[in-house]
Amino acid sequence: MKIKKGEWGLILFNLIYVAIFTIYYLSIKNYEFLWYVAVLLFFVGLIAFTLKKSNFDYLILWGLSIWGFLHMAGGGVRVGDGVLYALQLIPIWVTDNFFILKFDQLVHFYGFAVATLVAHHLLKKYWNDDVNYKIVYPALVAIGMGLGALNEIVEFMAVVAFSNTGVGGYYNTALDLVFNTLGAIAAVIFIHVKKR
Repeated sequence: MKIKKGEWGLILFNLIYVAIFTIYYLSIKNYEFLWYVAVLLFFVGLIAFTLKKSNFDYLILWGLSIWGFLHMAGGGVRVGDGVLYALQLIPIWVTDNFFILKFDQLVHFYGFAVATLVAHHLLKKYWNDDVNYKIVYPALVAIGMGLGALNEIVEFMAVVAFSNTGVGGYYNTALDLVFNTLGAIAAVIFIHVKKR
């Protein structure tokens, strides 16, 4: 596999942050995030070995790389008494059960916007110029939502497998799904504006 000049920065960025967080999570015995490192490495490998066929552009590759970094940092970087994922950013809607907007919600929004861009990139070669975007756009949002639901299943697997996780309860899962959906919608708006 021949590596292009622009890909070296991506490779180095990913290798450095994955190595640093792997060592860190091993040192603090955080097995939940070691599980996430394994999932991340699976996807990095999948993307690397299919890049010639998928032909992802740098916007998508950097988007995925930054998403991986934000996820690793979210569970490991300490902020006050908790981790970055729990950091409360802007008090948009606060109740006894939840706080909007937290770092975790922002990462879900961003991540599933990127995932929806990935889905669009992979599927667009299968339609022609006459494609009905009134069907494509809702389908892309549904794909982003489905990928977000898959992410919640991975988080649930961590809850089942490890005794102490930072995943959160019902409200956290529901808010994750909401922000996954909002990210998918934002990606479709971005695709529409870029297309026009």
